Amino acid sequence: MQLNLLLCLVLLSPLVATLHRHRSRETKKRGKELPPVVTTVAPHTGDFAFDLYRALAAAAPNQNIFFSPLSISMTLAMISLGARSNTKAQILQGLGLNLQGGPEEELHSAFQQLLQELSRPKEGLQLSLGNALFINPTVHIQDTFLNAMRTLYLADTIPTNFGDPVGAQKQINDYVAKETKGKIADLVKDLDSTEIMVMVNYIFFKAKWETSFDHKSTQEQDFHVTSEMVVRVPMMRHEEQYYYLLDRNLSCRVVGIPYQGNATALFILPSEGRMGQVENGLNKKILRKWLKMFIKRQLELYLPKFSIEGSYQLEKVLPKLGISDVFTSHANLSGISNHSNIQVSEMVHKAVVEVDESGTKAAAATGAIFTFRSARMSPLRIVFNKPFLMLIVENMENILFLGKVTHP
Repeated sequence: MQLNLLLCLVLLSPLVATLHRHRSRETKKRGKELPPVVTTVAPHTGDFAFDLYRALAAAAPNQNIFFSPLSISMTLAMISLGARSNTKAQILQGLGLNLQGGPEEELHSAFQQLLQELSRPKEGLQLSLGNALFINPTVHIQDTFLNAMRTLYLADTIPTNFGDPVGAQKQINDYVAKETKGKIADLVKDLDSTEIMVMVNYIFFKAKWETSFDHKSTQEQDFHVTSEMVVRVPMMRHEEQYYYLLDRNLSCRVVGIPYQGNATALFILPSEGRMGQVENGLNKKILRKWLKMFIKRQLELYLPKFSIEGSYQLEKVLPKLGISDVFTSHANLSGISNHSNIQVSEMVHKAVVEVDESGTKAAAATGAIFTFRSARMSPLRIVFNKPFLMLIVENMENILFLGKVTHP
């Protein structure tokens, strides 16, 4: 009988605390650093996010892009717990780590602390975060793997009868739908009796803008998808002090819009014809520079209401980042099960984001299927009426969501 191991990760979250509201009084001069945030940072995964973005963008030019780097990197980190040899090395190196010293332990410990930190109640935010393992009780999973999942990733274990694929699928999907307030439905599809485990990570987040856009100010305006294609979109408008900077090297402007509960979203508007330059130049050093250089400036801001989604087969994309063995007959995942010939045959990521006058909702899901080898100035007018990037970070470091709005 063929055994399959299905691992799914669900993330529902536009962001968590990025730039504190009290910083507005402390960052009016360019170059003054933002005060440190006392939360945990998952180490070294910043460039992974941008490298993955570039790979996704190259595979789908001129298309909307939206995904959760945190969701995918956490999925890979959990897989690495059961990976061995070169399979483990590729995953950790793809995340910016190596096998020498203690970086792997640091990675898992940081994710553990991040799970604990993000699960604490925060005023003004709806946030829940957790992991679960749906396990076939008739198949042996390594105790060390299960213990690490429970300890480091705070995972609950739920016995599941995969001999009844329809029932198992409903059990898992109902669980995910409940934890994500219905935003992720039917995540798991086409289960059969060979599955041995499904891993789910969920985050639910909902926040309102610190200062809402007035519905009465929203009007239909042109959005220039390309130089030849123009569509009409509902364009929100508000004049307010926002975080702002002009990056002349990358030829773009960046606007930070705060939410209630100490959270901020970044919107990046490239200069005409410079989208590729911005995409190619983005990295974690640039992001850190932006967050240090932000000033408060009075802006007359025009931002379209939009809802976009992305769906990606990551087993076709991650090999471009050097993570390939885990998807082939060379995979060594003996740390997950004593069956030595397990590999990841499929890894799916889905994400959706909605932005309107009141705030933002976002959702994402990643699934990996394991099988046997078979400043005070005059108001500046900024109009997001052409393709732009959306970047959502936590703790000035953890990139929760990253996307490009080409067609709202």
